[in-house]
Amino acid sequence: MLDGCSCLVLLVLSIGIAGVNGQLDFLGFINIDCGLPIPSIVDNGDTSGNFQFLSDEQFIDTGINKQISSLHSPEGLSNLYLTVRSFPNGTRNCYTFRSLTVGNKYLVKGAFFYGNYDNLNVAPIFDIYLGVNYWVTVNSIVDPFYFPEIIATATADYLQVCLINTGKGTPYISWLQLKELETSMYPTVDSSQSLVHVLRFNLGASYRHLVRYPDDHHDRWWWSQTAHTWLEVSTNSSVGNPDPEYDPPSFIIQTAAFTSSTKEALQIPWSSNDPSTKFLVVLHIVEIEDISKIDFREFDINCNRDRWFESVNPGRHFTRINGKNVTANWVAFQPTGYTSYLMSLEATARSTLPPLLNSIEVYKFANATGVPTDVGDVTAINAIKENYKVTRGWSGDPCIPIDYAWTGLRCTIYSNVPRITHLNLSSAGLTGELISFFGNLTALVSLDVSGNDLSGALGTYLDQLVALKYLDVTGNENMSSTLPPGLEKRQQDGTLTFKSKIGEFTQQSKKKKVPVVLIAVVGAVVLLLLAVAIILVFCLRKGPDNQIYTPRPNENTGSSPLTNNYGGNYAYSPAANISHGNNAGQNYANISKPSGSGKGMLNFDNRQFTYNDLKQITNSF
Repeated sequence: MLDGCSCLVLLVLSIGIAGVNGQLDFLGFINIDCGLPIPSIVDNGDTSGNFQFLSDEQFIDTGINKQISSLHSPEGLSNLYLTVRSFPNGTRNCYTFRSLTVGNKYLVKGAFFYGNYDNLNVAPIFDIYLGVNYWVTVNSIVDPFYFPEIIATATADYLQVCLINTGKGTPYISWLQLKELETSMYPTVDSSQSLVHVLRFNLGASYRHLVRYPDDHHDRWWWSQTAHTWLEVSTNSSVGNPDPEYDPPSFIIQTAAFTSSTKEALQIPWSSNDPSTKFLVVLHIVEIEDISKIDFREFDINCNRDRWFESVNPGRHFTRINGKNVTANWVAFQPTGYTSYLMSLEATARSTLPPLLNSIEVYKFANATGVPTDVGDVTAINAIKENYKVTRGWSGDPCIPIDYAWTGLRCTIYSNVPRITHLNLSSAGLTGELISFFGNLTALVSLDVSGNDLSGALGTYLDQLVALKYLDVTGNENMSSTLPPGLEKRQQDGTLTFKSKIGEFTQQSKKKKVPVVLIAVVGAVVLLLLAVAIILVFCLRKGPDNQIYTPRPNENTGSSPLTNNYGGNYAYSPAANISHGNNAGQNYANISKPSGSGKGMLNFDNRQFTYNDLKQITNSF
């Protein structure tokens, strides 16, 4: 393995040529130097390939530019590592690669060199997401120079690389690169899963530490790997067949390593923190030695206790496996279930030559099933963000991951797709008119833009918000309070609450206030008339000596609707709403025990009546 000094020497190399407009250049690259103070194209100091990088200003609108400490910039360090962009504010900050092709595959690579840029001498730990899916954790303590890679499919016309603050230090980044790949490459990559780089070794070329662009036109980095018991062989001849699946550079299959005897296995280890992680292992195997007719090379391929291939017999332009020719010069398998892996090539009993290997790629599968927010919602909310210059840490996907949803937004999953249902932009400093993109947030249930300085009319585009139940525009003194026809109709039928002026009730409540008051007045008059009628009846039925007459029970009704026998000295309150309908007997909630002062009682000549008295007075009315 390479030591730290060797890695440092390699850092002077660059990445590729970038288009000046932030789109893919003619080689399929976008290269970004993070932390440059002004938008520009910058030579990174590598003269071998005329590589240039763009400033990151056009790819992100958050973060601050920093320079690494002079004490941590050794001689020969590439200009790419002298600056970083740091993100002290916000939980999530995202770079956006635009103008991509939906369904195409892209290799995304980043670089992280802390360099004590903040003079705290405390290397941070933070997460990286590709869009809404977790990619990797950057641990600058363990890896002072860290170069994560991922191969992914674009599900939209853009990809976002997001740095997530997990509370263990401020995220930062040195540079980013995106390279478009042929759609035939890495066939296991699709919209549901990506490949995260684990290792990529070039065997048999210890004299060259790294193979990359232009030898690999995808700029994959092939690190030299050797062991003290391995032997090396190389050739200048053309070997191997065209390989659309993995497209290895010819340089890495023109060298190979093999063990010193058939009794020694050629082994390469790696590890995993999670035994459930599944890996993709790709072995490039091409015979480049001139073998005599009496010699024969054959070996099995094992990983831990699992045998993946038997009797592999490599050739210059084909490989035989179990006696059958295969056109490919590679084999691939997907081990899982362990935390430590040992890939082993072991000669068969009849082989006269030891096992041979040209190169190896190992990736781990990464779940890419996180569903981003509805494209229409994303377009609309980003237009709102840009128009009003919203500075609330809005970066990345608005809804997903849910822990990092934008401030002021609430989202709901409809048919497995996140939709923006609540938008609160109150006191957000909005000025001008309410732009039509609000009408494109068609799943909105609640919209609050109160406390701003908005003006103009509420446009008919808001009628597109068919799910809207709450709209608050109070505090916008120059904004019209007239609803468009569709919303006005829904406000009138009570399905929309609309607030439009400071200190006012909702328009819905305002329109209902008059009928409610009218009902209350009519009810009070009816009760008053009823009370007067009772008094008159009482007075008319008194005899000369003030005796109370007890008429017969009403022959038509048979009995009193007062069917509940409360017992004791209960009184009938004049507030009770007497009914002779089907609900008779249910409207006597105001019947209550009298207090010592007689409050709540209906008094005649300062006399309290018992329940039986009342029955007699009213003749069980």
